[in-house]
Amino acid sequence: MTAPAGPAEERSEWLEADGLGGFASGTPSGIRTRRYHALLVAAATPPTGRFVLVNGFDAFVERPAGRFALSSQRYAPDVVHPDGASRLADFSHQPWPRWRFGLPDGSSVEQELFVVKGAPRVVLSWRLSDASGGGVLAVRLFFSGRDLHSLQRENPAFDAAVERRGHRLRLRPYPGVPGVSLAANGRYAHAPLWYRGFAYAEERARGFEYLEDLLSPGELRFDLARGEALCVLEAIDVPGAETFEEAGEPLDGLIEGLRQRERARRAAFPTPPERAADAYVVRRGAGRSLMAGYPWFTDWGRDTFIALRGIALATGRLALARDALLAWSGYLSEGMLPNCFPDRGKTPEYNSVDASLWYCVVAQELIEASDRAGNPLEEPTRASLEAALRAIVEGYARGTRYGIRADSDGLLLAGEPGTTQLTWMDARVGGRPVTPRVGKPVEIQALWVNALRAAGASEPRWLELARRAERSFAGRFFDDERGFLADVVDADGRPGEVDATLRPNQILAVGGLPQPILRGQRARRVVDAVESSLWTPLGLRSLAPHEPGYHPRYEGGPLERDTAYHQGTVWPWLLAPFVDAWVRVRGARPATLRAARARFLAPLEAHLSEAGLGHVSEIADAEPPHTPRGCPFQAWSVGAYLEIERILTAPGGAKSGAADR
Repeated sequence: MTAPAGPAEERSEWLEADGLGGFASGTPSGIRTRRYHALLVAAATPPTGRFVLVNGFDAFVERPAGRFALSSQRYAPDVVHPDGASRLADFSHQPWPRWRFGLPDGSSVEQELFVVKGAPRVVLSWRLSDASGGGVLAVRLFFSGRDLHSLQRENPAFDAAVERRGHRLRLRPYPGVPGVSLAANGRYAHAPLWYRGFAYAEERARGFEYLEDLLSPGELRFDLARGEALCVLEAIDVPGAETFEEAGEPLDGLIEGLRQRERARRAAFPTPPERAADAYVVRRGAGRSLMAGYPWFTDWGRDTFIALRGIALATGRLALARDALLAWSGYLSEGMLPNCFPDRGKTPEYNSVDASLWYCVVAQELIEASDRAGNPLEEPTRASLEAALRAIVEGYARGTRYGIRADSDGLLLAGEPGTTQLTWMDARVGGRPVTPRVGKPVEIQALWVNALRAAGASEPRWLELARRAERSFAGRFFDDERGFLADVVDADGRPGEVDATLRPNQILAVGGLPQPILRGQRARRVVDAVESSLWTPLGLRSLAPHEPGYHPRYEGGPLERDTAYHQGTVWPWLLAPFVDAWVRVRGARPATLRAARARFLAPLEAHLSEAGLGHVSEIADAEPPHTPRGCPFQAWSVGAYLEIERILTAPGGAKSGAADR
C-alpha cells in the first residue's frame, strides 16, 4: 500500500499481535484514531486483563537543513500537529509495518515496527538513507498504563520516575499495572511532560469519550550518523512471557536475532491470510485459544469454535484445534461452555446456546480430520473430547440454564421470555435483547442435529433423537409459499408461533455444517432466497431490506449501532456457510467452483487491503458501498476466508501441505 501524503487519517489500520493477548496497532498515517491504538498493549493475565502501557510517540529528525517531524497527532478541537504525516512517502505492512518519510534535502528515513511472538515486546527502528551530513533523531514516548477500554487524564498519581538498570530504563506508572522496560542505543534525558487533549476520531464517531492526556517521561536522542536507531519496549512481570531484560548481548545483535526469528516465523506460513490468522492464536493457561478480534474483544467460545474451522481445520493446523478444544473443555458446566471471558475478572459467562454446539461440531471434525491424515488423536485426547461432547448433548437433552432443553419433537428449545439472548444475534438496547429469538431458532436446530450425530458416532442412542429432530424440522420450518425457512418456530416460547423473518441463520440448514438437514429443491430455494435478499460482496445481511426494522447503516452512538447490529448489518463470517451451501446445491463441478471464486472470494481478497490490513472486518454496512465497520480484525471473518478457500479448492478436506504450528 502506498500512503498518500498529508495528515488525513486513513480508514485502514495495521496490527501486530504478541500471542498473549497484547498487541500494537495504528494507522498508516501514524495518527491514532482509537483509544486502542498503541505501541504496547500487554495482557496482565493472558489473554485478558489488558493494559495500554505505551500509546505512541513523537519523532523528529535534525539535519543541517532543519528539524523535520516524522509523526503526527490529532489534538482537540481538531488540530493535527506536528506535520510528519505530510512527509509520508510510502507504507507497507508486510512482513511488518514499515514507513518511509521523505525529507526536503532529498534524504529519507525508514521506520520499522514489529511485535515479537510470545512476548509483550515491540521493536522500533529508524534508518537515515543518507547519513553523510549527519543527523539526530529525537523521540518522545507517550505513556498511560491504563485499562484497555478506558482513557487517561492528567493526574498526580502517575509515577514518572525512571529506574536505570544498566543500559535499560524501567517505568511503573501505577501500582498493580505492568511496568515497562526500555532499551535503546540512544541517550535518554529525563524531563517529564504531560501532553493534553489527544483526540481520537473513531471514538468520537462511535459516540464515546474521545479525549486523552498522556505523559512523556523524557527524550531519547540517537546519532543517525552512527547507524540505525533502535528501541525495544517490553512489559515486565507478565505471566508466561519470554524475558528480554536479562540478555547480555549488545542491543543491535539482540534485535537482529529477533528480526531473523520473526521474519522466518512469518515466512513459514503458506499464504498472507494464514499468516494474518496466526495473530488470533493466544495462550490460555497451559493451552491455546483464539482472540475473537482486535482491538477490543477477548476470546469468546462461539467465535473461537467457528473460527477454528477456518484458521485451524481448513489449514491443517490440527494441533491448534486440539489445544484450543482441550483448553475450553475445562470450563464445561451443566452441559454448557462459556461464551466469553471478561477482560477484567476471571468469572466466565455462560450465556450462549450455540457455543457448546459449535464445540461438538469442531471436536468431531478434528477427530475425523486426524483419522484421515493418518495421525489419529492420542487416546486420552480423543476420550476427553468425546466425553465433553457427550456431556454437552446429555446436558442439553436433559435441560440446562435458560430453558435450554430437547422438546418432545426432538428439536431444541432455547431461552425464556425476558431473559438474556442466547444466539449469536446478541445485541441489547436498554437492557433488552434486540433479537431475543426465544423458542426454536433455525440454526440451533441444524447445530443440534449435527451435535447429536457427532455424539452418535461413539454412542448410537443419540442417532434416533437426531432423526426425530430432522423429521420435525422438515415439517415445521419450510414455507413453501415464500421459499425459505422460518427464523424461529415456537417463537417466544408459544407453541405454534412462527417468526418468518427473512434472516441468514437458515443457511446453516443447507451449508456450513457436516450434515445438512435440508436437501433437494427446498435447499436450492433457500440458497436462492438468501442470495437474492441477503448476499453482499462482504457477507450476508442480518435482515432482509424489506423486513420491518431494517437498518442500512451501522453508525451513530452505542444505542443506534446496537440497534442496527443484527438488523441489516453485514457479517462476513456467514459467507463460509453460504458459499458451502451455494456449491452444495449446484454440485462441486470445476465450473461451479470457478464461478463461486470469482463471485464470492474475489471481493474478500480486495477487502484485505481496505480496513484491517491483511484481515477481514467484523461487519459492514448493509447498503453500498458496504463500508467496513466494527472490529477491523476479526477471527471468524478471517476464518471464513480460509474456509471458503478450502471449499473452493479441495471440497471435503483441509488444504494439503499446511504446516501445523
